[in-house]
Amino acid sequence: MTLLSPGRLWLLVAVAVIAVLYVVMQRRRRTYALRFSSSELFDSVAPTRPGLRRHLPPVVFMLALATLVVAVAQPARQVRVPRERATVIVAIDVSLSMQAEDVDPDRLQAAQEAANRFIDELPPTLNVGVVSFAGTASVLVTPTRDRLPARNAINNLRLAESTAIGEAIFTSLDALLGAPPDETGELPPARIVLLSDGETTVGRPDSAAIEAAREAQIPVSTIAFGTEGGTIIYDDPRTESVESEPIRVPVREDNLRAIADQTDGAFFTASSLQELEDVYQDIGSAIGYEDVNREITDWFVAGGLALLVLTSGLSLLWFQRLP
Repeated sequence: MTLLSPGRLWLLVAVAVIAVLYVVMQRRRRTYALRFSSSELFDSVAPTRPGLRRHLPPVVFMLALATLVVAVAQPARQVRVPRERATVIVAIDVSLSMQAEDVDPDRLQAAQEAANRFIDELPPTLNVGVVSFAGTASVLVTPTRDRLPARNAINNLRLAESTAIGEAIFTSLDALLGAPPDETGELPPARIVLLSDGETTVGRPDSAAIEAAREAQIPVSTIAFGTEGGTIIYDDPRTESVESEPIRVPVREDNLRAIADQTDGAFFTASSLQELEDVYQDIGSAIGYEDVNREITDWFVAGGLALLVLTSGLSLLWFQRLP
């Protein structure tokens, strides 16, 4: 057992003071009685005096106070509680090509809406994490059942240069494989959902990431955003005097489909998102356990009240009065 607020135990000093005062008063009472009376007179007037049992109600009363003080200190005990360990990582492309407006209102906003909708549809017991990637990849939200951090991260994405799909998969795998194994040594079931419009231009190649995902037995489902006619306007600061020309950024569905097929994932386009629930429907469940402190204050409150009731009962039974 542990105490969540051990500093409150100083209240036991008050209980100790009451106990000391009771002992002192009893000794003074006995000395006074013996000084001004005779034991023979006591024996004739009260031949069946309560003796030591007269101390029992006060002792029980002080035990009740001590028990209630411990309750105030918030006692707790460690218990093992079940926890769902299955996890989904949502990886979102924030490369400059995602600003193309061939998907309404643009590719990035469409991906944000799809990611939020996907997270909302996930079973509440599943853990979800968020990864963003452009020239590099980073974990924005480590896997958690709290959906608010994931939504906030998705809604605050910012565009950057280059596309590193391979790095996004490796970063997502690191976040998933960092989870501790269960009692049998098995890692929790997991999925990666990657939202993008293109192909890798920097970082480790997709083939290496696919091999790593296959080795980890973690499927990567991909969602393609964009059309063949997508364009963006890129204002290069080095050529401010030159009028910017539209740059074609066609969606690379074949590349994203290959990633999904080779990792046993599923491929989607922005027009087929109603089927996205297939990504997590077969993920299964992995119940793990964690040690947490659970308050048992009510146990001590109940014990203290029971002792107070016992004190009152004994006092009424033996002395016809409350303590």
